[in-house]
Amino acid sequence: MRQLKVLVLIIAAAALQSCVVVDPDRLGACGGSHRLQVVNLDVSPDPLAEGQRINRWFVRLRADGSGECRTTIRVRDESGDVVAQDRVWGLRPGDNEIELTPLERYRFSRNEHCFQVVADIAGTGRTVDAARRFCARQIAGNRWSMR
Repeated sequence: MRQLKVLVLIIAAAALQSCVVVDPDRLGACGGSHRLQVVNLDVSPDPLAEGQRINRWFVRLRADGSGECRTTIRVRDESGDVVAQDRVWGLRPGDNEIELTPLERYRFSRNEHCFQVVADIAGTGRTVDAARRFCARQIAGNRWSMR
């Protein structure tokens, strides 16, 4: 019985040790060696009805760099207006799922709205390369979808 308790404690300790918490305040800022790519950009809910508020933005950002770094992420529309509040994020190598809070006033109104993700790299806001264009298009009357 005692051996079983020891085994359970060892397994629990190993599981806890593998948990990593990223504290963006303790990381260095992302520099030019961190290559980023937007893999996906989405909103919730999707589709959105005319005049409906966006609840959340979701960004999947791939970081190809050595080690973790801190950056500020924002989403802007094609006219340059910021549509999601800035969020400081600790990027890890690989895919990073980031949720952003939309600006309250932003609504879809045109037939198409296209967006870019901007990240602070080496102290400068830069548009992140994307796998494709990310646009909300009008569908089925007065509804918009990013799909």
